[in-house]
Amino acid sequence: MRYFIRFSYFGKHYHGWQKQPNAVTVQGVLEDALSKLLANEIILMGAGRTDAGVHAKELYAHFDFEEIPNKENFVFRLNAFLPKDIAILDVFQVPEDAHARFNAVARTYEYWIVQQKNPFLTNHAHLIKYPLDINKMNEAAQVFLSHIDFECFSKSNTAVNTFNCDVKYAEWKVTDGILVFTITADRFLRNMVRAIVGTLLEVGLGKIDISNVKAILKSKDRSKAGASAPAKGLYLTSVLYPDNIVKNHG
Repeated sequence: MRYFIRFSYFGKHYHGWQKQPNAVTVQGVLEDALSKLLANEIILMGAGRTDAGVHAKELYAHFDFEEIPNKENFVFRLNAFLPKDIAILDVFQVPEDAHARFNAVARTYEYWIVQQKNPFLTNHAHLIKYPLDINKMNEAAQVFLSHIDFECFSKSNTAVNTFNCDVKYAEWKVTDGILVFTITADRFLRNMVRAIVGTLLEVGLGKIDISNVKAILKSKDRSKAGASAPAKGLYLTSVLYPDNIVKNHG
């Protein structure tokens, strides 16, 4: 049987989602806990991967196992196996051919900015002390909605078949004193959101204008775009699936 697991984590102490040698990752910790609880080796396939220090309010992964009785109790027990910065939200059965990565139709990220020192958000948001022109940042963000190739915002030497992404939404808003950038697309490249945020911050600081953003996109050159914003301000907030996979879940 195939199961989806929905979970969240605070990424400060992890070297990203994807398991790798000699590094503590969310996938590694989760697989270890599942394997111990189910007394079988469990391999997870995630909906995507987050970089070191990035957080996830919602992420999905799938795994195969025989029937799990009393899934509510299973979630409780699994959480007891996990550190306090990883939380299991749900575990549920899906069709045998459901795939956490390939069946996802949209992903949404938020990036948090604060403009004055806040001890409660030191590890949760990026501090920018200088004034930002949010209107210009939003105007520049709309350019992404009519563009497809985002190679200029991809981490160098990334092995992918295509740099094309369909960005459906991109906007800055102030919420509870936090400047939040929200972006939704069918897929994202490695480091893409942080590179976009870094570039839009340069727009907000008056260092580049919108015509520069268009030129950066056309260049397909990562060195032309802004520096990546720090990982601590980035949150994967949701992953969207067709109803036949996650109906009544999430």
